[in-house]
Amino acid sequence: MTPTPHPADHLLEAIDAIGSPVCVGLDPVFEKLPLALQSLSKVSALGSFSVGIVRALKGIVPCVKIQSACYERFGPDGMRVLAETMEAAREVGLVTILDAKRGDIGISAEHYSSAMYEQYNAQWSTVSAYLGMDGITPFLSRGGAFALVRTSNPGSDALQSIQTIHGLTIAETVASLVAETGRSMVGRRGFSALGAVVGATKPREAAALRELMPQQIFLVPGFGAQGGTVEDVRPCFHQDGRGAIVTASRSVIFPSGANGSDWISPIQRAAESFADEIQRGIPIAAPTTTDLR
Repeated sequence: MTPTPHPADHLLEAIDAIGSPVCVGLDPVFEKLPLALQSLSKVSALGSFSVGIVRALKGIVPCVKIQSACYERFGPDGMRVLAETMEAAREVGLVTILDAKRGDIGISAEHYSSAMYEQYNAQWSTVSAYLGMDGITPFLSRGGAFALVRTSNPGSDALQSIQTIHGLTIAETVASLVAETGRSMVGRRGFSALGAVVGATKPREAAALRELMPQQIFLVPGFGAQGGTVEDVRPCFHQDGRGAIVTASRSVIFPSGANGSDWISPIQRAAESFADEIQRGIPIAAPTTTDLR
């Protein structure tokens, strides 16, 4: 049996193969779907749209981040579509991130972990760190996980920017815990199976968080429709262009001109433009001997 690759090594290899550290987020909303699909039932339209996108992204981006909530809202049928979308993504070689932001402890965390990695076969998930590291480690026994550290939503400032008595913000405190927990899970490429979500809209804090978490791959939302730019995400990366993956959702999956019968081509062009913009702005250095050992 072929051994399961280390999650971080596998993700970095996928990024190197494409040449651009990007991820397309699938956050489908029925009312925004192409008109050609809106004559179908909501669940059928959701499935056609989702599977169509992941197949179209083959060779353009290394991974997809699938928002579980957009499928869960439709109950068992929606969850079936989620499973089909995850399977389609794997079939075309995309690394899969199941964006579910779970967070619990004990047997509940084990159940969540089993659902995401065994039922949906996710390679990575997103998890909440609010309950502490014992709420995260059950997920790491099955795959990679991105812990929420500094999120891109405006309301996050009210909690994550609070300074503790130790002189660190809440986000920096979580970052320190993530770095400590992740040290025992580092792959041959020097990165941990425990990554961190750091929003593109918080560039001033990203450099400090990168210093605190040198071995974490950053999942960076907030690019594009939320206002994040290449300059904003640059502090999330190491000097060699590695260590982070930038995500875009609405700007790619709902581009202008995608309402006709050929709604795939505009999405492909938007994905290509996104990947090219990040590749030009943050070039990846050639792998070193250490990377390839």
